[in-house]
Amino acid sequence: MALTCGIIGLSNIGKTTIFNCVSNTKAEISSFAFSTNKSNVGMVNVIDPRLPVIDNLLPAKQIVTATVDLVDIPGLTKGASQGEGVGNKFLADIQQTNALIHVLRCFDDDNLPHIEGSVDPLRDKEIVDFELQIRDLDLVERKLQRMEKLARTGDKSAQQGIDVLGKLKSHLEDMLNVRDFEVSVVDKKIFINDMYLLTDKPMLYVCNVDDSAANSGNKYVDQLKAGLVGENPQILIIAGALEAEIAELEDAEDRKEFLSDAGLEEPGVDKLVRSAYDLLNLQSFFTVGDKENRAWTIKKGTKAPEAAGVIHSDLERGFIRAEVMHYEDFINLGSESACRDKGKLFIEGKNYIVADGDILNIRFNV
Repeated sequence: MALTCGIIGLSNIGKTTIFNCVSNTKAEISSFAFSTNKSNVGMVNVIDPRLPVIDNLLPAKQIVTATVDLVDIPGLTKGASQGEGVGNKFLADIQQTNALIHVLRCFDDDNLPHIEGSVDPLRDKEIVDFELQIRDLDLVERKLQRMEKLARTGDKSAQQGIDVLGKLKSHLEDMLNVRDFEVSVVDKKIFINDMYLLTDKPMLYVCNVDDSAANSGNKYVDQLKAGLVGENPQILIIAGALEAEIAELEDAEDRKEFLSDAGLEEPGVDKLVRSAYDLLNLQSFFTVGDKENRAWTIKKGTKAPEAAGVIHSDLERGFIRAEVMHYEDFINLGSESACRDKGKLFIEGKNYIVADGDILNIRFNV
């Protein structure tokens, strides 16, 4: 699916190191601010622990994971919304994403100076928020001007648009994010969504810590959490340098031993990818067979025919029914025949909403 998660943050905070750990595209890492003039785009495999369990019960020739597109957007700085650095281009790149991962530096390193002179993740968050808010404010003001012109021509819906956008303008001027703006679903769809505002996108915060803090965080993580009380943010702790070392290990046992030594059960970047998947409002369903056991990506709330279309357009066009096994039922009973015998293989029609982890067999005719 053409849904993209963007990685944002200030320069020299470890964004690209984390991007390289998860992406099939490897970007150049530099200790110099503004050393690149383009965003890096990569595809990331979503490691789903359910797939190997399914494959253990019903082995196939290959396992195929779901994927997410990830964009590493070069570091921002104060004044980015006014064109400082190459800020305008990067803000435009952010606008094309569907959700954001904001990486915050939570480690000390005398060999890697912080662009603001000291480590302070809460301040860094506020800097980036401000630049995104200024960009959004500009877009809202432009649309507000267009609405005012329409109102003068007698357009009946324009006045409602003026009221909504006027309140949103005040909200942004108070240094608040669009995702926290209270507005009806209808008004948002009509007057706001077409602007693709930066601070309206779902946000995940990633605290990039040193190796010793990989498991439980540190004072900088605590500082950030204390400053965000009341916002109910999603926060992950990842040791970027440690993850880079893990990513270099090809042997599974070596990775397992390395993780154990660090007090981790799995690589932090695996959690990051799953969080990004959820942030994009995505979920997986599975198909199983001799050739492949595969995870397919759909948006939450997708009906069975649309899910079938993700596999192949013919399946959606000629959809008859879906034979559905819920993941837990299949794992507990051990086979499709056992699910059928126990009444746990369900026949569903066109209005069935596919649940996360469903195992589908599509019946169709074209």
